[in-house]
Amino acid sequence: MTTAPDTRRALRIAPKLPTVQAACHGPVGSGAGAGAPVVALAGAPNVGKSTLFNALTGLRATTGNWPGTTVDVGRGVWRFKAGDKVCACTECAGDCAANGPGEFSLIDLPGAYSLDPQSPDEELTRALLVDAPPAERPDAVVVAVDAAHLARSLYLVGQLRETSQRVVVALTMTDVARQAGVEVDSYALSEAVGCPVVVVDPRHRGGLDNLTRAVREVLLRPAPPVRGGLHPTGPIDDLEREDERFSWVEAAVAAGTTTSGAERVSFSDKVDRVALHPVAGPALFLAVMWLVFQITTTVAAPLQDALDALFAGPVADAVASALGFVGLGGTWVEGLFVDGLVAGVGMLLTFVPLMALMFVLLALLEDSGYLARAAVVTDRLMRTIGLPGKAFLPLVVGFGCNVPAISATRILGDARQRVLTALLVPFTSCTARLTVYVMVGTIFFRGVAGTVVFVMYLASILFVIGVGFALRKTLWRTMGSEPLVLDLPPYQTPTLRLTAAVTWSRLQGFLRTASGIIVLTVCIVWFLQSLPAQPGQQFGEVPVQDSAYAAAAQAVAPVFEPAGFGEWQTVSALVVGFVAKEAVISSWAQTYAVAEPGDGEDPGSLGTAISAAFDNSSGGHPLPAVWAFLVFLMAYTPCVATVAAQKREIGLRWTLFGIAVQLAVAWSAAVLVFQVGRLFW
Repeated sequence: MTTAPDTRRALRIAPKLPTVQAACHGPVGSGAGAGAPVVALAGAPNVGKSTLFNALTGLRATTGNWPGTTVDVGRGVWRFKAGDKVCACTECAGDCAANGPGEFSLIDLPGAYSLDPQSPDEELTRALLVDAPPAERPDAVVVAVDAAHLARSLYLVGQLRETSQRVVVALTMTDVARQAGVEVDSYALSEAVGCPVVVVDPRHRGGLDNLTRAVREVLLRPAPPVRGGLHPTGPIDDLEREDERFSWVEAAVAAGTTTSGAERVSFSDKVDRVALHPVAGPALFLAVMWLVFQITTTVAAPLQDALDALFAGPVADAVASALGFVGLGGTWVEGLFVDGLVAGVGMLLTFVPLMALMFVLLALLEDSGYLARAAVVTDRLMRTIGLPGKAFLPLVVGFGCNVPAISATRILGDARQRVLTALLVPFTSCTARLTVYVMVGTIFFRGVAGTVVFVMYLASILFVIGVGFALRKTLWRTMGSEPLVLDLPPYQTPTLRLTAAVTWSRLQGFLRTASGIIVLTVCIVWFLQSLPAQPGQQFGEVPVQDSAYAAAAQAVAPVFEPAGFGEWQTVSALVVGFVAKEAVISSWAQTYAVAEPGDGEDPGSLGTAISAAFDNSSGGHPLPAVWAFLVFLMAYTPCVATVAAQKREIGLRWTLFGIAVQLAVAWSAAVLVFQVGRLFW
């Protein structure tokens, strides 16, 4: 255990914390009323802290950077039945606004095992709880403590009791502790630790009223005096303080727990014999991932077809009829709405069932506790090539979305590790790429589309390993690796409420993208497709192949001819995909929706048009060209939001370096796949 950093160093992490004056002012942007007391939620990773935060706020929460830092924290409103005085102010005589709103401003601090920071996340926790001036600290701290690993969780409580913080312990995982033969007496534990201890079950919303009552009660009390740093015989050094803390933790555990005396092998331990086995573990992980993609593509396909028919038929006809009714039929306005918004955004929205199903399955794996095991299994492979073990956690997040994965690199203490991991995150296949994988897989591989998606995710892992190995052997030769330190949560039966909440939260993010940046992108693409490249043609009436959009794409297309997909329609979709990977689909839909059929030709469906494009560009070898396209899509420049996140975390120079590496790797791999593949197909 390292000693605490210099106070000035910690305050540099958060130099402009919002003013919080003894329960009279909530933090900026918290969402709570101006008089709401500020409560911080702290605790180690995997103790149920995030689940407790969601239960207390009812998902009325936001995530953003803490002022003066790049560290993300959750902020929400913890509402309760008003009535009793909850303000701790001495000057307001109980008349301040804190007594009326019936709410707390809740801050979800990054996971921390102690107040001795090892990463930027933990530095923020210390800066806010310890190093900030007393008037700028939270009014109370709720510490989530794992009853099944009480000694490890109580260390943070022991450090906080040395400060002037009002502390309430939220005791989680009591059922898991009971299964292991450990009973926790919350009353005895409260006496031992010197603060309220409340048993909670955030997954089933149990004990939340008792927790609210305990927090309200401690807010009525004056802040406790600082207890750390002194010994009855005089000042003590850091080593003596550490010894006293560990002795205090041991005494608290002994006073608050009883054991059956018989060691029990838990259900989680039995399953982990397979899930974490060096051979069976990776095999199980691959089987689970294959099953997820197979279920997703198979079940969602009929729903996608129905939505596609809805947007291409009744919705498009209704919009055209409405525009004709107001005298705008046959004009560029109809082209914008029907060929632009309905065709582009409508095609993207057909993937909503697929995304929802994918999010449900991932939420089930996460809530069950399996995803943490997947991190351990894949970490073994990462460490064989020398990458830091903890670096795989942000990479796991990257398979959902690259943007929060870049932010998650802050858990790494070494700046070089953060840069390396942030450069590798864009090679992970986010769910935005998933929509394109599924569409292309369905067009060219039909019944085995799920297997195609699975192969692309395997390829994504191989790219992360290969590029990471190359970068480490060249730019980071002296960087040492670290073992993965991770608390494995017990296996649990997923709850319907939590699964639905997580799924809806993630689906909302996808829909916000579709309704925001995708709509803007669709409008820009439509404008360029309606803009003549040559004089003599009118805006909105130009064939798409003669538009400025096509002219720009045709200038770039020769670069991709060695990869087998040098058609301008395909290349333009990839260029638009730089804005957002989902826009690849909307770009295709727009391009082929406004394409003019040739003499006696039927433009056919979008799938038919895409198949013809790959057949033409590949010289009769469409399947190798399709694989090359998918590989390029997986590895090339990430979306603009990810680039912005990289710039924020690792700076412009490293971000530009990463873009150059990604483009070079993506193009080289695509060319290799096509040139080798066409020898066999």
